[in-house]
Amino acid sequence: MKDAKLLGLRLVWLWWLLWPTNVCSDHFKTDSPLQPFPVLKNDNLLRAARGEVVDRVPVWVMRQAGRYLPEFQELRKQHDFFTVCRTPELACEVTMQPLRRFDLDASIIFSDILVIPQALGLTVEMHAGVGPVLPQPIKVPDDLKRLTPDGALSRLSYVGDAITMMRHKLDGRVPLIGFSGAPWTLMGYMIEGGGSKTMSKTKAWLKDYPEDSKLFLNLLTDAIVDYLEMQVKAGAQMLQVFESSAEHLSKEDFLEWSVPYLRRIRDELVDRLNKKVIPVVPITLFAKGAGHSLKEQSELGYDVIGLDWTVDPIEARNLVGPNITLQGNLDPQDMYRNPDELRNLTTEMVHKFGKSRYIANLGHGITPQTPLASMEVLVEAVHKAL
Repeated sequence: MKDAKLLGLRLVWLWWLLWPTNVCSDHFKTDSPLQPFPVLKNDNLLRAARGEVVDRVPVWVMRQAGRYLPEFQELRKQHDFFTVCRTPELACEVTMQPLRRFDLDASIIFSDILVIPQALGLTVEMHAGVGPVLPQPIKVPDDLKRLTPDGALSRLSYVGDAITMMRHKLDGRVPLIGFSGAPWTLMGYMIEGGGSKTMSKTKAWLKDYPEDSKLFLNLLTDAIVDYLEMQVKAGAQMLQVFESSAEHLSKEDFLEWSVPYLRRIRDELVDRLNKKVIPVVPITLFAKGAGHSLKEQSELGYDVIGLDWTVDPIEARNLVGPNITLQGNLDPQDMYRNPDELRNLTTEMVHKFGKSRYIANLGHGITPQTPLASMEVLVEAVHKAL
């Protein structure tokens, strides 16, 4: 009886190894190391990221699942911001909201870049009218001992759960993007205690505690690589790294205090995925305010470079070359223009970038009072431009 059971288990194992992954290709394909997901029906985003031919320019918007949507505001009346982030069902609901209204070519999992500082042991609160607040920031190097990198990834498992759930809820409609804040940006929030217009305390760290700053940035880089790997395993089909505070660094400081850690993120993540025979997904780098270093960014190995609205598309293409996809870069304030003006600006933008290796987006996140009609105009204008 024991031998028969063992033989049965071996047969099941052999069947699993040999069973073709496309048997149910009408509904599923295995593109995750963990489980099958529905077949992707609109892959223009991923094709654009890889430099392949698209049938239309793909478009999505940073913060597209957010405060400009009345349904999001209604949900937030019932739930704290980070409760939404930590509850996969709620995170998926919010992720889906813009897709019900607009013909977007991507979804991005609803979360926040500050979940990493939370996982490292800092309290992060979302205050109405203020934004994120860290009531006990990192003030001096000795405060780094308060951080708890061991076990941080397990404390972020809810993001992976939401990604896996969302892949099924999407039913292959569009790709799902995962993301993380970059080390310099996260370090800034953790030292400043929230958003800052000057980053003066964080910049003082670079001068006063250079070696401790490197330790801090490397600690964050380690956590980010773990986090992004987990997102890919959970089903993220593309990733974006947000260096949202790059504008506070000169070119010299950006190359010293941001670029090495951005390089580490990309290289170590790709190396890990390759060693584990997990398909490498396209990765976008968005360094707001770092238009001075586009050439250097293009040499870091990222598939896509995001541009803010201050960068000229033609100049950007000349700097990064033909083999990297560009993303951006309409000024979010242009979304308040009348429909004809917005349509013309969007069409002009797409013409400057061209149809090859381009993903349309805003040059930063959509703002809370943006008219819903402007999103409709933007998406339609992008799709009809070329």
